[in-house]
Amino acid sequence: MPASAPRVRKSTAAAVAAVAGLAIVGTFAIDSSGAANAATTSTAATVADVRTAGTTTQSDALVQFQRMTAAVAKDVPAKPVAVTNGAQITDSRVLAAKAAEKAAAEKKAAEAKAAAKADADRRAAEARKAADAAAAKKAAAQKQAAAASAPSGSPQQIAAQLVPADQLASFDQIISHESGWNVTATNPSSGSYGLGQALPAEKMASQGADWRTNPVTQIKWALNYMDSRYGSPNSAWQFWQANNWY
Repeated sequence: MPASAPRVRKSTAAAVAAVAGLAIVGTFAIDSSGAANAATTSTAATVADVRTAGTTTQSDALVQFQRMTAAVAKDVPAKPVAVTNGAQITDSRVLAAKAAEKAAAEKKAAEAKAAAKADADRRAAEARKAADAAAAKKAAAQKQAAAASAPSGSPQQIAAQLVPADQLASFDQIISHESGWNVTATNPSSGSYGLGQALPAEKMASQGADWRTNPVTQIKWALNYMDSRYGSPNSAWQFWQANNWY
């Protein structure tokens, strides 16, 4: 009976072969008695070679394995860093794009606001210009109307245009006695002046700065004086008749 072959487990042989960098040729089968029979003669020879290879082969394989492991471990951290850097670059670009978009929107809003303000200022200036033109036109029309309706003619004719008709006769009597309708009549003793003999003469400035020579101003002052002091020219004339002055 031939000597039994060495008992080699498949897993052990595979592990040894993997460490040694060798390939196992053939397969192993384990019978019910635990004896391993080689399926082929090449398998037994390979196992024997593995055993005789000894420490040198395994050491070389281990060194090679360690070198490969170190190289892989060295490369592994670089990938997440690269990914992280790429993500950071992408985030920076997104933030830059958002910032540029925000700046553009703010610029557009500022330009729209400035344009609206400029338009409002222009409209306000046009409105002021139109209002000034309307006011000037109205003033010119009033001046023209006043000039057209201004009393004119001799002092007596002017008085007829300013004094109420039912008071005109009394007004005429007073002025005739006081100044004889002379605009520049002056009382040498008292200094009273004008148609109504105002004393002092400067009183007539309340009706106009041209009181020295303008019959309209003097007549307006005399009529206002009679109304305020006596109630009317008729009452003033009655007082004058009783006192020879008013």
